[in-house]
Amino acid sequence: MKKIFVIALLILFTGVLFAASQELINAAKEEGKVTVYSITSRIANAAEAFQEKYGIEVEAYNLHDYELIEKVSKEVQSGISGADFVIAQDSGRVFGELLDTGYVYSVVPEALVDVIPEEFQDPLVFTFISKVFCYNSQTFLAPPAFNIWALADPAFEGQFFFKDPFQEGVNMNFLTMITDDYWSTKIAQAYEDYYGEEIELTTENASYEWIKAILENGLVLFGSDTKMAESIGVKGEGIDAIGLFAYTKVRYRETKDLALMPIMAMEPFAGFYYPSYLLMVKNAQHPNAAKLFMEFLYTEEGFEPWNTSEGTYCANPEIKVYPGDNTFEVWKLLLVGEDGEYIFYNRADVEDFWGSLVY
Repeated sequence: MKKIFVIALLILFTGVLFAASQELINAAKEEGKVTVYSITSRIANAAEAFQEKYGIEVEAYNLHDYELIEKVSKEVQSGISGADFVIAQDSGRVFGELLDTGYVYSVVPEALVDVIPEEFQDPLVFTFISKVFCYNSQTFLAPPAFNIWALADPAFEGQFFFKDPFQEGVNMNFLTMITDDYWSTKIAQAYEDYYGEEIELTTENASYEWIKAILENGLVLFGSDTKMAESIGVKGEGIDAIGLFAYTKVRYRETKDLALMPIMAMEPFAGFYYPSYLLMVKNAQHPNAAKLFMEFLYTEEGFEPWNTSEGTYCANPEIKVYPGDNTFEVWKLLLVGEDGEYIFYNRADVEDFWGSLVY
């Protein structure tokens, strides 16, 4: 309780929870430069703010998740000096191809060891991003479904929208995660709750049955979460579909005048979330500048480019969520999370199953 009280006082009177040590700042300035590979273009704005604050040159590159993983792997194998650190996602591949090989590793900034929850320190999480079932709130005054098996019901034929999992790894990771014992049991119970009888399996477990069922019920695959949100939320057309897409898209309620609302009470899950990681590269040439930049990203100033809408949450719990959003701790109870090791060893099976039904 005493520690909580001290933290509260720091927030109230200073607004700053931690500060980089002068020793680290001096060492970083002596290196004079830092290179980062990122899976988000938001790194450009953060890099500009960091450079202005510390006078340290930043080379920031925005790459697709698979490009980043392959580029880092090839550079480390070849002894080429590329990135000092990365912002990476697709936890299965990060686990198997970068962490397990030793090409990258976690370094928790010293000032953040007692701030970032221990469970998010290895590998070091930067953000969590959520994808949530959403519907058109003009068409429906209340959610049109409360159980994922409704999406396999003939009443929803062709009315469930989902991003093609072969176009975005995190969507395939989600499908992989629900096949584990915990979620397959939950999905079996959800089937019984919806239909009033136990599920009869024709596949490995209830999760595979749900995947099969939504595909057979005319699942509509999109190449973009943005286009999906726009298709779901358009006003005046009686749209009665449900989409599972990035919750950040609810900002379109204001920017594009769309009618979008989440289904937080969907059983047994309301969607999924996935992490992005901050990881030091094995052959980093500017490790101190990298540490300083990483530390900066966990401050309100450094995280500002990410904190522009609902749906993105910093692993530093003292960074306030976007106004009107729920905290990550609330969403965590409602969504399917990622286990990189499980995904790495099981995703190929799910990909094969999906492919056998789609192609």
